[in-house]
Amino acid sequence: MKPSFIKNLTLPAIAAPMFLISGPQLVIECCKNGIVGTFPALNQRSSEGFEEWLLEIKAALADFEKETGKKAAPFGVNLIVHKTNPRLQADLALCVQHKVPIIITSLGAVSELVDAVHRYGGLVFHDVIKKRHAEKAAEAGVDGLILVCAGAGGHAGTLHPMPFITEIKSFFKKTIILSGCISTGRDIAAALQMGADLAYMGTRFINTKESKAPEEYRDMIINAGASDIVYTAAVSGVAANFLAPSLQAMGISEEMLSQKKKVDFGDELTVKKDEAKAWATIWSAGQGVASITNSPHVSELVATLKNDFKNAIEAQIKNLEVYQ
Repeated sequence: MKPSFIKNLTLPAIAAPMFLISGPQLVIECCKNGIVGTFPALNQRSSEGFEEWLLEIKAALADFEKETGKKAAPFGVNLIVHKTNPRLQADLALCVQHKVPIIITSLGAVSELVDAVHRYGGLVFHDVIKKRHAEKAAEAGVDGLILVCAGAGGHAGTLHPMPFITEIKSFFKKTIILSGCISTGRDIAAALQMGADLAYMGTRFINTKESKAPEEYRDMIINAGASDIVYTAAVSGVAANFLAPSLQAMGISEEMLSQKKKVDFGDELTVKKDEAKAWATIWSAGQGVASITNSPHVSELVATLKNDFKNAIEAQIKNLEVYQ
């Protein structure tokens, strides 16, 4: 059974939580425009600040619904479920207290966390890059799996989406969310054709007016092509995709890219730590940069995505008529 909120969306899409990029403004505008907006809890440097963002988002969406009579899309929070994240329990408690509709878990699927979210009626989506991770998450009782495929921005996998979706759907009957190089409405339509229920879009939302990305970051994305994306574990200890020009600007050599750094998400809690500095100056993006040529407002982007999605579906229907 698929979540009921899907049928109320403008588009079957989630704006992915992006470290240092996703904030309240981006989340609020996504939800107002009918797609799921999300952000990482660690984008706020303390649990107190994290709660402030939760209150800001809830208040803005409540005002929107009261003023317009429209239902906003649900929002979500990304929690890093890793032993090096000292804030996990405190941030989870706040999510429970404020009944965050969607929790996105990374680097660990824990049944106790899933149970805590289910008790207040929330949903848990877990991101995976291989079948083994998906099986463990399914055992933990998650409501959906985010298949992070080759070419995705941030911490990405290496599998092609077609066989990956087929493999996962053979044993997982709940919600499937597809991630990796999805930048257009046609891409969203293709994701659904492959068997996904929702498209997961990160890089495309870096280049919106409401994101926290600096202008230089957005310009680099506009000027980049798919071959300008480098996949390396040297930055955070977990393999991720980064813009080659930003690596070069920081003096990162080919030899350094082959090295693997120890994973420690505790480092991301303080701007003085090397990890946070790295992500602030070495910019992540997916291969979907190839189709990004502007930096619109979220409302403009969603309208364009919706129009292109509709046109793609209509073209598929016409193709079906041809082959009957």
